[in-house]
Amino acid sequence: MAGAHILAVDDEDDILELLEYNLKESGFAVTCVSTGEDAISTARRALPDLILLDLMLPGVDGLEVCRTLKRDSSTEHIPIIMITAKGAESDVVVGLELGADDYVTKPFSPRVLNARIRTVLRRKSAPPPEREELTKRGDITIDLDRREVLVKKKVIDLTFTEFEVLRLLARRPGRVYTRNQIIDAVKGPDYPVTDRAVDVQIAGLRKKLGAASDRIETVRGVGYRFKD
Repeated sequence: MAGAHILAVDDEDDILELLEYNLKESGFAVTCVSTGEDAISTARRALPDLILLDLMLPGVDGLEVCRTLKRDSSTEHIPIIMITAKGAESDVVVGLELGADDYVTKPFSPRVLNARIRTVLRRKSAPPPEREELTKRGDITIDLDRREVLVKKKVIDLTFTEFEVLRLLARRPGRVYTRNQIIDAVKGPDYPVTDRAVDVQIAGLRKKLGAASDRIETVRGVGYRFKD
């Protein structure tokens, strides 16, 4: 992770200077650009390990940059952390559904941003399991072969959908999933389910998890994630 190359994209010079200083202090190599066009060309040329992407860019905005890079086979693997203005929840949802990995809101704490970067890079570098049989997250154990979930070694009774939702979230702790992503992963694309139905499933799942329910976090206006 030390020496990872970060591409920082923001049209505000003071933000870029802050990002460059703090990232270099943390041991990262940093390239800074201020336009969406430069972000796309630099990402394709340099293939950074991670992109910090401001959504409010002149011309080609951050969402279009994210869409373009995630459709390109040479750059689709590069994780993206969006930098957003407070209150831009709809942009966050769209960005995550386009393939972004996480987001931070302005004004942000350099320490928090650094932690988010390291979490995303850790997920990227982790080797995929050869076969998903048993997932353990704190007091929660998910046994795929038996389709059982245990909390403190006690089996809890979940519906098919509750099991699939928990399995999805626990597979990548820390990643934010929008409600639409949860629906697509569990039911398939274009399934006629409302966002409210996802909230109902999460509420039921938390109730059954009992003391372990706090592992499922609500990201207001966006969706849910499993606490890392």
